[in-house]
Amino acid sequence: MSETLGKPLSGWRLRLYTVIFEADTRAGRLFDQWLIAVILLSVAVVVVDSVEGLGNDYNRAFTVMEWIFTTAFTLEYIARLVCVRHPLRYALSFYGVIDLLALLPTYIALLVPEVHALIDVRVLRLLRVFRVFKLTAYVTEYQSLGLALAASRRKILVFLSAVLMIVLVMGTVMYVVEGPENGFTSIPTSVYWAITTMTTVGFGDITPKTDLGRVIASMMMLLGWGTLAVPTGIVTAELSAARFYKPTTTRSCHECLTEGHAIDAGFCMHCGAQLPAYQTEPSTTSEN
Repeated sequence: MSETLGKPLSGWRLRLYTVIFEADTRAGRLFDQWLIAVILLSVAVVVVDSVEGLGNDYNRAFTVMEWIFTTAFTLEYIARLVCVRHPLRYALSFYGVIDLLALLPTYIALLVPEVHALIDVRVLRLLRVFRVFKLTAYVTEYQSLGLALAASRRKILVFLSAVLMIVLVMGTVMYVVEGPENGFTSIPTSVYWAITTMTTVGFGDITPKTDLGRVIASMMMLLGWGTLAVPTGIVTAELSAARFYKPTTTRSCHECLTEGHAIDAGFCMHCGAQLPAYQTEPSTTSEN
C-alpha cells in the first residue's frame, strides 16, 4: 500500500488531489467553501450544546449532528491520506495534525465524556480559508505582509526588549514607592501593573495611592502612546519598501505539500521537486 501511494499521482488520485488540496478549479473552490461551512456549523453546534437549557432539551439532536460531522471529517481525512504520495508525511504535517485533532475528541468522548469540549479545536482548520480567496491582489498583499513581518522581526525584538526593561525598572520603582499596603505586593505584581499601564489597558485592579505614584503612572500612560506606535511604524516601513511579487496560486507540491507556487513555476520552492502541469479551469482551457 505504501509503495502504491508513493508513486506519482495519476488518474483518480490526481483528480482527487486537485480537488482537495488545490482551489484553482471550480471543484476545488466548492470543496473548500463547503468544508469551511461544515466546520463553522459543527463548531456552532458544540457552542450551542454547551448552553445548559438547549443542551438538555436537544441533547439527542446535537449528538446525532456531531456524529454526522465527525463521520464527514473522517471520510475527508481518509481521502486526503489516499490521494497524497506520502500519507505519513501529510499526517505529520501541521494541517495533518490539525485534521486528526478535529476527529479524536469525538471518539475519545465515548470513553471520557469530559473531552467533548475539545471538539472546538477543529476551528483551527479555518486557517484553510486563505486558500479560498483567489483574488491575485489579496494573495500578493498577504505575502507582502508576511515578508514585512519577517524582515522587521529583529527590530521588533529589540523594541520589545527595551519595553521589557522599562516595565521592569518602572515596576520595581512603583514597588518601592507604593509598597504592599497599596496593592503592590511584589515586583512581579508591580511589573504586571506597569505592563497594563503602558499598553493603556488599565484594568484598575491595582492603582497608585500616593502622589509620587500617580506622577509615575501618568508618565507611563504618556509613554504608552508612543510605545504602541513604534511596531506599527516598523512594519509599515517594511511594507512600503516591499517588492512586487508574481501572483501565486494554490498549486501544491506532490512531494512536500508546500503550496503557493507561481503559475509559471517549474520546481517546488521548498524541496526542489518538479511540479506537475498547472491545473486550470476546464472552461478556461476550452476558451483558449
